[in-house]
Amino acid sequence: MSDELFILLSRQINEVLTAATVIVAVSMLLYNLSHGPRDRVTRASSVLLGCVSAIYVGDVLVAISRAPQTVESLLRLQWLGIAFAPAALFHLSDALLATTGLQSRGRRRRAVRVLYAFATLFFILAISTDLIVRDLLMRPLEIMQAGALFPLFVIYFGIASLFAFNNVLRARRRCLTRATYRRMTYLLFALVTPMAGTFPFSLLLPSLKEADAALLWLLINIGNLGIVLMLAFMAYPLAFFGPKKPDRMIKAELLSFLLRGPITGIAVLVVILYVPRLSFFGIPSEALMPFVAVATVMGLQWLFTIIIPIIEQKLIYTEDQEQARQLQALSQHLLTRDDAKQLLEATLAAICDYLRVPSAFVISLNGEKVTLEQQVGPLQPTLEALERAHLSALLQINSSLENGAQAHADSLRLVAWQSFWLIALRSNRGGRLIGALGIWARNTTPDLQAEEEAVFRVLYQRAARVLDDMRLQAELFANLEDIIETSAAVGLESESVRYGNAAEAARLTDPAALDSATEFSEVIWGALRDYWGGARLTDSRLLRLQQVQAQLAEQSGDAAKAVRAVLNSAIEALKPQGAYSLTSAEWMLYNILDLRFIKGQKVRDVARKLAMSDADFYRKQRIAVERVTQVILGREKQLNAERIS
Repeated sequence: MSDELFILLSRQINEVLTAATVIVAVSMLLYNLSHGPRDRVTRASSVLLGCVSAIYVGDVLVAISRAPQTVESLLRLQWLGIAFAPAALFHLSDALLATTGLQSRGRRRRAVRVLYAFATLFFILAISTDLIVRDLLMRPLEIMQAGALFPLFVIYFGIASLFAFNNVLRARRRCLTRATYRRMTYLLFALVTPMAGTFPFSLLLPSLKEADAALLWLLINIGNLGIVLMLAFMAYPLAFFGPKKPDRMIKAELLSFLLRGPITGIAVLVVILYVPRLSFFGIPSEALMPFVAVATVMGLQWLFTIIIPIIEQKLIYTEDQEQARQLQALSQHLLTRDDAKQLLEATLAAICDYLRVPSAFVISLNGEKVTLEQQVGPLQPTLEALERAHLSALLQINSSLENGAQAHADSLRLVAWQSFWLIALRSNRGGRLIGALGIWARNTTPDLQAEEEAVFRVLYQRAARVLDDMRLQAELFANLEDIIETSAAVGLESESVRYGNAAEAARLTDPAALDSATEFSEVIWGALRDYWGGARLTDSRLLRLQQVQAQLAEQSGDAAKAVRAVLNSAIEALKPQGAYSLTSAEWMLYNILDLRFIKGQKVRDVARKLAMSDADFYRKQRIAVERVTQVILGREKQLNAERIS
């Protein structure tokens, strides 16, 4: 192979590798910004990735530029990344060291500021003078020559990099668990990537000759390939900083992101660069290229959909993650309330079509409380009429019935009521009455034929199963809310514990910093009682909250308005999704808080509207106040964590 052909191929490979570096760096930057921008390590690594992106975007633009003035301007603008990279590297190392519990006493923070000041100075000198870089060379490749003050930059780069490496080495020594020690080791070696990828080695070379071009391009491509791989490798340990999630979730999200983001982007880039240079059966390659690019994206997404579950099974959800797999399967099979209503609607529509009746409905029964769950057709009974009908007695249901076989024997006993035929819907868990299905009566007495009865049996039992699942999953979701809130609180401390900073984690949950949940719940209860004015609304323990302090500025220093805004925000956080309902179980706690405290209605009036006894109201009111307390305490812990980080 001649040198000219080798150089041509090397240039084309360099285009791909340089663009791939940009894709990986920018993808990691976007991943950081969307998965923990408030974390100090994430912010510092984002600055470093931004520097790498700026340098390699410049290389891409230089490769497609021909005018010497444009090339020189781009090479000077690259110094935005080159000059700031050492400062960002030290900034990242300081943040990593702080995660292990060794907080800066001021010296490291001052060093970060000084390094950023030097970076700004070098960047200004590089773009406006010849003191850092000078005299553009266009052959054998586009480079600048070193200026008079370039040795000062080398000293700055070397000192910042050495201290950054030393900080990460110290952080690695402080890690006490195998997992954190291993990840910090990965970072220690991965930090070589930005050091090697951002330093302008070309300025150290003597005058280049055409004969050296082949060797130079070979070295450049080997270096760029290593940088692409190391950037992708660096994404793994950095992903564990910031997100307050279990490790398995972080791994799964990172795997999906890398495959669907950078890998797909690089594949499309290769198509765009090389398909126009090929010919297929006489078809113009330029016309074919968009179709090949789209086919590449679609094919890769189909492939990833197949292989991601397999990779997760092998690398993430291993044998010791059986519970995680069960939770993943649970999330795929759970029915939301909207899902259940759609199934009920489809079932009722099928009943109406098959029996040739205009209307049907499903109600749920909880004691004497009646809830209209779904209806089809224009002819429907009113909720008041259903409540007055005493349906349990009408359907001749013995509330103590526990025999499932007997319930099944009675399952097709239709009862005429007004203009409808009613049939009881029972739970599969003991045959307990949970509701009723009504269809428009074709006659004064039920007259289903044998074939109609067989089809109706299947459809009404399907409705019973859906209604039973709705009840079961409502109980499950009620328990899941507590689990999720507890897990979120644990997640706030997980970052500190994960990297050995137990003292930091203790500060987030120090009982002296925040009152116990029980005591604080009483404070919230008093503030809600005095929501529209009273001494308990401005309790000193509430005024010490960071979220209240933040609201004081927005409320012109009015303490009562600030506390009221925090309480209202916490109540709104409990508001369910979907259409408003006074009778739905998922709206119960929000309705109690809204009607009792925000709107100031009396206990008896609220209980009557929500169709519950006074005793039941007081019990649920206590639960609602505890939920508000959990929301406020959770937000306060998160603010404390952000302040510390």
